[in-house]
Amino acid sequence: MTNLSDRLTRRRVLKTGALTSGALLAGCIGTDLGGSLQSSDGFPEPEYGDPDRTYRLTATESTIAVSETETHDGWTYNGQYPGPELRATEGERVRVVVENDLPAETTVHWHGMAVDGDNAMDGVPGLTQPPIEPGEEFVYEFDAEPAGTHWYHSHVGLQLDRELLGPLIVEEREPHVEYDTEATLVLDDYRSAEPRVEYANSRRGGMGGMGGMGGGGFPEAPPADGTLVNGQPPTEPTHVDVAEGDRIRLRLINAAAATTYEVGIDDHELVVTHSDGPAVDPVAVDTLELGMGERYDVVVEATSPGRWPIRVSPVGSTTPAGLAVLDYDASGGELSTGSIGPRQLRLSDLDSVASLDPYQGRPDRTIDLTLSGGPMGGDEWTINGQAYPDADSIRIESGEHVRFRMRNQSPMRHPMHLHGHHFRVGNALKDTVTVPGHMGSVTVDFIAENPGQWLFHCHHLYHMDTGMARSVRYPE
Repeated sequence: MTNLSDRLTRRRVLKTGALTSGALLAGCIGTDLGGSLQSSDGFPEPEYGDPDRTYRLTATESTIAVSETETHDGWTYNGQYPGPELRATEGERVRVVVENDLPAETTVHWHGMAVDGDNAMDGVPGLTQPPIEPGEEFVYEFDAEPAGTHWYHSHVGLQLDRELLGPLIVEEREPHVEYDTEATLVLDDYRSAEPRVEYANSRRGGMGGMGGMGGGGFPEAPPADGTLVNGQPPTEPTHVDVAEGDRIRLRLINAAAATTYEVGIDDHELVVTHSDGPAVDPVAVDTLELGMGERYDVVVEATSPGRWPIRVSPVGSTTPAGLAVLDYDASGGELSTGSIGPRQLRLSDLDSVASLDPYQGRPDRTIDLTLSGGPMGGDEWTINGQAYPDADSIRIESGEHVRFRMRNQSPMRHPMHLHGHHFRVGNALKDTVTVPGHMGSVTVDFIAENPGQWLFHCHHLYHMDTGMARSVRYPE
């Protein structure tokens, strides 16, 4: 194993390979940002300081117990699934030493973190760092900003679907809502088999369940065996303990590789307080949808004693549903059943607590992005007809107000995620937004105030792995 000083100065150009299924290709990544952003071989220069908190994660092969009777082989952090919850207070400096005990290269991406000025710590192989070789370590360090519910995961190939993921919580110094207790719920679709890209006509023929339109061959995820909440199946659900009268903050993270979820709790309303980290004016709903990579914080008032199902229902998918239990005073007994009202959260319901003044007025640059592929476009998922990593980079300038206008020409949802930034969508600030299928469109605005090399991609893992990504690049 290399020592710390070797790791911090180690540089190499990635060997050529394919991005899919864990291999990498860096040949299309330019090295023209210049200045202090990068080293001589094209990767941003890491910077280290005096951390307030230090964590250690070991990526390792593990046997994952889905239930008392069902296990499968996976990859985990510290032998846990989900990985250990990392916590920091807003503004603290966090260091995470990652040891690779896997038989393959890996990295870690800190989903939701701005890593402002720390582009080298973003965890994208071939773009911001060389991958961590088996038997080696990499030291990540960044400021815990912005506050909110975030998560971390591998950004190499399909490793996320091997269970390399965990929650990352940044506590506000001044919360804008009151609550008595909190719990984090990580939602995930799991596959007991080794992750692989499947093509519709190789398994089910034609459209692979998309209405029998014929043709096909488009890349997709294999069927999921089920939905887990904090690693637990519906037969042995995780319990969220509350006392009557409490206000509990639930931190919801959709860490699934390929499933959108709707969440609701029988006989309880959800007061949405945060979306992808940033605070929103509280809004009461009965259910909300989370695309892959999205997070919502909700406050639930514990005013109806019992043991109530927290229902996690796949949207537009054959993935089996998940379940957790809101359990008053660990009361035991049978699961209560009630009803869930019709109020579903809409994007237009969200109003940012933070000022949106920087996003007013006409943008300096507008970029049209067409999302396509799948049933209507062959064996790749593309942005403007190009598949990563052979796609052109999106070039912008520091300080610009940038607008992405996304139009979806495929029938499938695409949860689009921008690294290193939050963007305005509607009246909210988010880092991941789902573009509906069948000619759906979404417009987002962001300010280019965090120079570097950033990935913009679909967070449906199998869409990203087969091309739906771009690099966004700008110097200081």
